[in-house]
Amino acid sequence: MAEDPALSLRVSEIKDPAVLFERYNTEEIRRIERKVRGEIEQKKEELRQMVGERYRDLIDAADTIGEMRQCSESVVQSIQDMHQYCHSLKQGKAGVSSCGQESQRQWQEKFYTMASQIKLLLEIPERIWSAMEASQYLQATQLYLLCCHLHSQLQLEAATGGHYSPVLARFPILVRQVATTGHFRSTILLDSRSLLRGRAVSDQAIAEALVSTMLLEGSSPRQALADFLLARKASIHQLLNQPQHGAGIKAQVCSLVELLVTTLYQAYAVFYLPPEGGPRPGEGVLSCGMLFSTLDNVTSTTPAAKGSRRMLQEETSTGSWFTYLPSSITEFQPALRTLAQPIQKEQLRETLQQWINTCKEDICRGVGSLLVYVKSLKGLAAIRDAVWDLLSSDSISQHWNTVCQRLLERPLAVWDDFLQQLFLQRLQAITKDETEAISTSSVQLLTSAVRDLEGQTIHTSSGTNPGSGRSSQYEVDVASFLWSESPGDLLNDAGWVSVTQRGQQQQRSGLAMKTQALTPCVQNFCSSMDAKLKARLDDLQHYLPSQDTGSDSIAVKVSSSGPTEGSSASSFNRFTDSPAVEEALRGGCLACVRHILSSIRSELTAASPHPSLARLGSVLFMARLCQSMGELCPNLKHCILGKQMGCDATAKGTPRQGKKLGKARAAAEVSPAQAKWAGLKEELLTCSMEAYRIWSSALSKVLLDKFGTALHAESAGAILTTATNWEDLEIQEEAESGSSITSKIRLPVQPSWFVQSLLFQLCVEVNRVGGHALPRPTLQELLQTCLTQALQHYHSLRQQQAPSKGVFPMTQNRALQLLFDLRYLNTTLGSKMEEGKSSRSQQDPRIHEVCDWLESYIDPFDLDVFTPLLNTNLNRLSQRTSVLLGLLMGSEKQFVSRSSGVNSQEAYNILPLTSNQIRFGLLPLSMSNVRKSKSASRGSDAPHQPQAPPSSAADSDSFRPGSLFRQLADQEEDTGTQSLFKLSWLSGMAK
Repeated sequence: MAEDPALSLRVSEIKDPAVLFERYNTEEIRRIERKVRGEIEQKKEELRQMVGERYRDLIDAADTIGEMRQCSESVVQSIQDMHQYCHSLKQGKAGVSSCGQESQRQWQEKFYTMASQIKLLLEIPERIWSAMEASQYLQATQLYLLCCHLHSQLQLEAATGGHYSPVLARFPILVRQVATTGHFRSTILLDSRSLLRGRAVSDQAIAEALVSTMLLEGSSPRQALADFLLARKASIHQLLNQPQHGAGIKAQVCSLVELLVTTLYQAYAVFYLPPEGGPRPGEGVLSCGMLFSTLDNVTSTTPAAKGSRRMLQEETSTGSWFTYLPSSITEFQPALRTLAQPIQKEQLRETLQQWINTCKEDICRGVGSLLVYVKSLKGLAAIRDAVWDLLSSDSISQHWNTVCQRLLERPLAVWDDFLQQLFLQRLQAITKDETEAISTSSVQLLTSAVRDLEGQTIHTSSGTNPGSGRSSQYEVDVASFLWSESPGDLLNDAGWVSVTQRGQQQQRSGLAMKTQALTPCVQNFCSSMDAKLKARLDDLQHYLPSQDTGSDSIAVKVSSSGPTEGSSASSFNRFTDSPAVEEALRGGCLACVRHILSSIRSELTAASPHPSLARLGSVLFMARLCQSMGELCPNLKHCILGKQMGCDATAKGTPRQGKKLGKARAAAEVSPAQAKWAGLKEELLTCSMEAYRIWSSALSKVLLDKFGTALHAESAGAILTTATNWEDLEIQEEAESGSSITSKIRLPVQPSWFVQSLLFQLCVEVNRVGGHALPRPTLQELLQTCLTQALQHYHSLRQQQAPSKGVFPMTQNRALQLLFDLRYLNTTLGSKMEEGKSSRSQQDPRIHEVCDWLESYIDPFDLDVFTPLLNTNLNRLSQRTSVLLGLLMGSEKQFVSRSSGVNSQEAYNILPLTSNQIRFGLLPLSMSNVRKSKSASRGSDAPHQPQAPPSSAADSDSFRPGSLFRQLADQEEDTGTQSLFKLSWLSGMAK
């Protein structure tokens, strides 16, 4: 059966009666009405029951209040009755006679005297506690001693047999009071010695605390001095044993210094007495002898210095009972058991010096353990500067020399004697740890870079992942990196900032990196290392004087006339250890770079016998790294030379006039730091040359093996394959009859194909590794190695020219071609002649042997005719190939101007080169410009240009074998004219 919705409706849900009429019918509304009325009646009944119960409680409370009123009225009435009764008794005794009043008065005085003493005895503990809460320990000591005197006056000590004295028997409250005052002595002593440990305590408070101890213990001034120094030593131990929380170390060190300085100042103010005839204590700027003056004021019996009386008058003048105190109480003065003898000056000095030595050991050990938590030089500098500020304050530095001289008879430098060596040792440890971390991370980066290069080279050569070998490709083929464009090739301000305006520390453009053949791997390594060194250098600068504070070390020095009262002698020169600080960083950086060099040498040793293609890229990477580390890591130079010296050296090296200084003057000005920097650069260069030597050996071996194979060809077909076209020439000769005969001869004008291939491949390989940035000694060594190995192949060919079947014999034409090849190789690959040495003295004797052997296959009369023509062909060929093989020939071998030389119709084939290479070497110049510049400056430049001897000069051995080669070798090379290639705008954009 469904539930009636009208009965399920709650009364609380009825908000609007109109809604009921809309929702329910009439019958349902009536049921709802009955339900609401029933609930109303139920609530009324509950209200009646609650009111009935509470009414009974209300009646009970009213009855209780009535009883309380009656009780209070009866108490008031009883008190009034007692008052009336006492009043009646008083009136009844008014008429008693006054006999015996005098005896009664005397008895009352004795009673009042004892009562006033008892009252004072009862009040003294509270006053002692108040004095101790106010840190007035001398006053508390005086009150305690007065209390002890009261005990003796009242005979409160226990009598024989364990019975109480009569006073204690009549006044039992004093038993507890006597037991309470027994604890004051130990409490006052404990708090007084605790006061001696504080740093911010006045000299007067120290003196009063020491006098309190002397009065309570009956000690001497020497014992008071020992107590004072022991308390300060305990305070130093407490400071050193506090937990360290970051910046709290600076506060601890400053607190130690302040405590040490304050101890000496207070020892002077409390214990020092001036000699006879000097200013008495309290006179002058510096107060001294406060212990003895305070002790004299407390224990003196003169009326002017009775401190206890003043104390009692001030604190008890409000009470009338004070007049009943006997004179033995009111004029009580504490007294020492022994006479207080002043401390002798020698004893004071020895005691203080012994305390200083003991504290020095504790401070050095404790501060050394604290500085372990300082991890940066900036933190050390902050602590040092805080100590300097503290010692330079007027409150410390004003009279420091005077105090030290009078107490110790010598100056005391707190920083130099206690802290400087600790800070320097911690600085050296931090620098060593940081540079070792840089060294370790750099070696790890180097090893990972070498492994990545080797792995990428393997993947690139196998073709598995050509995209990942871009960096390894750049190391082996720098040309692909040089001629690839990147967004950072030119800086944003390259258009309006010139080279001279751009500082050394500013960012270098990518084009400047490319001109030096510095690959991304080298740049990344050097930038990473330079950033770490810069962080070290910036951290170090906090410990060194800056340009604006460089003179503050001079300002704090004491004048030569000696310390005065106003001099800042306690402050120290905080930059005296700057050379040792820079030496620590210098030594750490040198060790770091040498560690990297040892790692590089181990990698080179592993790759040195026969480097594979995978390792060749890493070898070149390490060569470029060692070559450019000094330049790409400018902060390395600053770390070794010092930032100021490094900047000065850079500024002096920029103008060209700096290069004109004499060698003797430059050698005399070389500092040890500069010598170490030069030695490190030499080590880097040596390591770079070793790596380049591995590459050049591998390259020359591969190329010369191919060269030897073609040279030792035995069949006529193989020889013809490498032959080149010869030139037909008509010459006129005079016959025996006197008539001229025209004959045609053929001579080589080009080297063999394998020679051309050798030189061209050599030039290509040199260009692949960035030949324009290759060190000149490396290139010369490579060329010399190639020439030496080529001569070895020629010697082996000479030894194999034995008549055998199937081997093509050596003919005159082949000998001419091989002779031309050898001379061309020597011209191209030979080294530059030095001044004062003839060309013949520099030639390898094996070249002469090979030339003599080849010329032995040529008819002597033909050789006499061919020699000048071959010289001309060889000169022309060298000029024509000077651009193509310019990287191999160099600027010292360029054929710019000729005294005898070339026919005018062939001038267009000659492409002279610029004599000084700015950015791009071996760019051709038009011959017309050279001729114009030469003719314009012939008058002024003629004395500086050596005259070439004529090529047709007669020689005594011109008809001997090898004369053609010697004639060519004896010709001196012309010096090139001044280059017209002055593209300053292009060189400026490349910076």
